[in-house]
Amino acid sequence: MSPIRKKSSQRKKPTKSAAGKARPAASLAALQLPGGRVGEWFEKLVAVQARLRAPKGCPWDREQSHESLRTYLIEEAYEVLDAMRARDDAKFADELGDLLLQVLFHADIAREDGRFDLVDVIRAIHDKMIRRHPHVFGDVSVKDSGEVLKNWDRIKAEERRLASGAAGAAMPEAKVAAPPSLLDGVGRGLPATLAGFQLTRKAARIGFDWNDPEGVLEKIREECAEISVALAIRKSGPDAGDQQRVEEEVGDLLFAAVNLARFLKIDPEIALHHANEKFARRFRAMESMAREGGRELASVPREEMETLWDAAKRSELRGLRGAVPGSAGVSPAVLPASWRPDPAGETPALPGKRRGLRP
Repeated sequence: MSPIRKKSSQRKKPTKSAAGKARPAASLAALQLPGGRVGEWFEKLVAVQARLRAPKGCPWDREQSHESLRTYLIEEAYEVLDAMRARDDAKFADELGDLLLQVLFHADIAREDGRFDLVDVIRAIHDKMIRRHPHVFGDVSVKDSGEVLKNWDRIKAEERRLASGAAGAAMPEAKVAAPPSLLDGVGRGLPATLAGFQLTRKAARIGFDWNDPEGVLEKIREECAEISVALAIRKSGPDAGDQQRVEEEVGDLLFAAVNLARFLKIDPEIALHHANEKFARRFRAMESMAREGGRELASVPREEMETLWDAAKRSELRGLRGAVPGSAGVSPAVLPASWRPDPAGETPALPGKRRGLRP
């Protein structure tokens, strides 16, 4: 949704058609685009993809379908995020290329089926970006990005209304479509956290939002209390409806947490991804410490696992890197004394109980 920012100083003011919609100025071609061979290399990549799918091409590529490629599309998107976070430009560029290939792959499959092709894909996003940026390609004025987003939603809703009307005219026997909603456009196939993020963001754009983070935090505390009530009811007697209520209350809590992330301008999907990585990193450190003590983590009592978790956490927070085997990076200095390697080769004793420590 980002507009093209680097403009030619000779760009003429766009005009409007009889329908009142802005026409892009002819000087779009004069914009300073990155590099002079983008089109050349793009055509080469398209040709490579077509060759892979052609007769006598690659057997694996020829076997793929939209459905079989779903996992790869998601994986490539997350690998782009990982490379971005690592600030590795070479890896970032490489992963963006892998993601681009997925677009070409799907477009090529559709071309073979006679449904659409890559030109349709590019034309659609080209026209959409111009249509939804009348403040750049038309004569609409905006004062800030908030107005840009409101205009975007308004234009998108109008596009959806026109598309629905055209579909109804083509199929008059079809059911009457539901009235348009500001929440339209949130895909049902999205991960739940991302869908919750988009739903609350759309609602917030018209002012349906909290005044401050404390309001969302209070909602989270309220949802936690409701889970406690639901658990107490379930404990009083077995009932299928009780479990459904617990599930509903847990869902409300997760939704409130997603809303808090959105309010704080944090992507909940990425935040949870980082939390998952942190847990995995510390858990592997626990495994390394357990092996250093002559045990497998699965055989260590729960209370002693808490001690190892605390040691792994303290090591990470201190930024220590040490000599414990494996990639955990935990220094022996943070281990309980009884868990440090015994020069005599004897297995160290297990540490005592330690309660109250949680991830």
